[in-house]
Amino acid sequence: MTTELQALREAAAALLDKRWPETRVRELMATDTGHDEAGWRDMAEMGLLGLAIPAEFGGMGAGHTEMGVVMEEMGRVLLCAPFLSTVLATQALLLAGSDAAQKDLLPGIAAGTTRATLAYVEPGGDWEPSAAKTTAKQDGSDWKLDGEKAFVLDGHTADVLLVTARTSDGLSLFRVDAGAPGVERKALPTLDLTRKLTHVT
Repeated sequence: MTTELQALREAAAALLDKRWPETRVRELMATDTGHDEAGWRDMAEMGLLGLAIPAEFGGMGAGHTEMGVVMEEMGRVLLCAPFLSTVLATQALLLAGSDAAQKDLLPGIAAGTTRATLAYVEPGGDWEPSAAKTTAKQDGSDWKLDGEKAFVLDGHTADVLLVTARTSDGLSLFRVDAGAPGVERKALPTLDLTRKLTHVT
């Protein structure tokens, strides 16, 4: 534990203790959105939402060690916020290899103004890429997606869904604006009330 890591842990712990005491977490668990807007802005200002995002996109460019330290503190307070879905979306964007998508989405994610999540799992709960049944076909300059995704973390409040779909070239990742025509989102019951799950059609 370096001095820098310890300072990061203490700063994250102070914010989390202030914004997510047990009483507040219990209140948020009972809401439809499951998170606190003021706390989310504080996390963005501290740089936590952009922790793993490269500096060129407005992030801190930190690695897995720093992320682990922060997430330990989040687990300690049972954070009720769409942080894990943000991390998954960020990693999908960084690994997908699209410079245009990274420039378009990552600065907003780091600033807390864009909420993104990864819509990957098919109904039935199968994570295997071979199980993907959602399809995408080109329609002029646009793409038309057809299918369903289950257990989408924070899909009910996300602005952007990163959806895996099968094309003639194989499995691809598509940006879908959550409010686009034809997108339907339905909240799912969960055992862990600090995590909101959504079924997306």
